[in-house]
Amino acid sequence: MPYPEAMVKPMRAELTRLGVEELTDADAVDAAFDKDGTTLLIINSVCGCAAGNARPAVSMATQLDAQPDRYVTVFAGQDLEATEQARAHLPGIPPSSPFIALFKDGQPVYIIERKHIEGRSANAIANDLKTAFEAYCDGDVPNDAPTSPTSSASGRPNVPSSFRSIS
Repeated sequence: MPYPEAMVKPMRAELTRLGVEELTDADAVDAAFDKDGTTLLIINSVCGCAAGNARPAVSMATQLDAQPDRYVTVFAGQDLEATEQARAHLPGIPPSSPFIALFKDGQPVYIIERKHIEGRSANAIANDLKTAFEAYCDGDVPNDAPTSPTSSASGRPNVPSSFRSIS
């Protein structure tokens, strides 16, 4: 059962006011990923780490020099069909929210899972996005382009590398 729209409306607005396109059904998701170029997907959420870290990081990222061609979002717990379809474009990656992924020509190339968001500052996450944008959005992709934040970026000392956040 989806969250009530009145509850998530302000959380949606945090991204849409930045020009992030909302995808609310499966067809819209497929259309967004059936394009050449770079797309940043944000799986939005009602959780505190989305409010305190992920959405502010995306806001900061919109001010960077290197930029993806488009920003899109689905809302976990609200846009159920769209979220499921977005996750279908992320094979082998466990579902989590919030979640951020950079796609190049419809394929995921850089992911920021919840485990990379929890306990980290918006500035640190925005810096992760800067690294990804510079690698994938500015011409030729280097052979050593990163695919996610470094494992030490989790911000949680003494957590085994096998730890996965609950989605």
